[in-house]
Amino acid sequence: MASIEKRLRRDGRTSWRAHYRAPSGAQRNKTFDRKVDAERFLAGVEHSKIVGSYVDPMLARVTVGEWAARWLAGQAHVKPSTHQRYAGILRNQVLPRWESTKLSSVSHAEVQDWVTSLSRSHSPATVQKVHRVLSLILDLAVKDGRLARNVAQGVNLPPVTKHEHRYLNHDQVDDLAQATGYPADPSKHSSYDTRNNEMYRLVVLFLAYTGVRFGEMAALRVARLDLARHRAVVAESVTPVQGQGLVWGTPKTHQRRDVPIPPFLSAELAVLIRDKEPDDLVFGGIRNGQPLRVSTFRGSFSVAAAAIGVPDLHPHQLRHTAASLAIASGADVKVVQQMLGHASAAMTLDTYGHLFEDRLDEVGTAMDAARAAVQQRRAALRAVPAVANVLPTTSEAEKEEAVPPGVTAGQDRFSTGYPRPDSNRRYRLERAAC
Repeated sequence: MASIEKRLRRDGRTSWRAHYRAPSGAQRNKTFDRKVDAERFLAGVEHSKIVGSYVDPMLARVTVGEWAARWLAGQAHVKPSTHQRYAGILRNQVLPRWESTKLSSVSHAEVQDWVTSLSRSHSPATVQKVHRVLSLILDLAVKDGRLARNVAQGVNLPPVTKHEHRYLNHDQVDDLAQATGYPADPSKHSSYDTRNNEMYRLVVLFLAYTGVRFGEMAALRVARLDLARHRAVVAESVTPVQGQGLVWGTPKTHQRRDVPIPPFLSAELAVLIRDKEPDDLVFGGIRNGQPLRVSTFRGSFSVAAAAIGVPDLHPHQLRHTAASLAIASGADVKVVQQMLGHASAAMTLDTYGHLFEDRLDEVGTAMDAARAAVQQRRAALRAVPAVANVLPTTSEAEKEEAVPPGVTAGQDRFSTGYPRPDSNRRYRLERAAC
């Protein structure tokens, strides 16, 4: 039961100590200079206990550094590369500022000042990622009942400017693939197997025409190629992680998917895998058959990109090229979403929606053709009554002669079997005349 105790300090002043119990049963107290403040505090505590929003102040005395370590240990659900990125952000940006600060002492204004200072030395995208890590840490404290709210929410963040993607056309893709596999001027320091490498040429074509991520391509096995159906099953991904080597896992969305392979590329892949076993990698390393690393491949790729006049091109940008080529070929947003492995069609539209604008004329032309067909059909229906009006009429004599067999003179062809009244009268008059 909550209570207030009057106490006399050594300096002769009076203080008021509020006693109460936390929902866990632990005894808690807090001292105030005025009795009214103690009463208000206890009223707030009792109300928060009733509505379930009570936060034990003792739990918020843990430091951000201690709580961040506990949060990071609970991120087992993320990919190793993401876990590594979180650890780096904690080590380089978050802990130098907040490690010794208690959770209860973190304020919204201080977080805003910290974000502002980061903006002076880091890119907007980096600042947003760093802020998100701190916000996730505080979110866990709120869910654990250590904080009443997340003070990192609502902070003003620097806007991120989206960079324009680079798209290659079919000719550029062919030139890039040829220059990557068969450089015109190879370095004298490069090994002979990298001066003429057919697999490197096919890697460029595969990335540019399927849109898979580099790690998904590097993990593709022969058994997951169905060249008769022109399909590849993306079910694994392999990523180099510092301190852990190559880490295998599921694709980014944790879902396997089928991607289309153009027939011309299926024929070339059939030659590449001719002597390989089903469990072998399609694009294994040149010398050891291990997964191809992007750092190794990028050496030849960057030289080839500069040679064809597209410097500073990254292999990941071939994924954007695949999306643009698919859309230009008439693929709709759902097909592109499945091919790229996006979580939703909205994500695909956010990234490549501007490429669909080039097809607005096609939509207008199709709607115009559909409307013209409807108008033509309606005009044909309106012409039917006009044709009926110009047909020749039939005389009464012709009608009498056209009476079908079995129908009497007093019946018409739609009669129920009984003579009509006017026909009966005419029949009686004709009998009387006889």
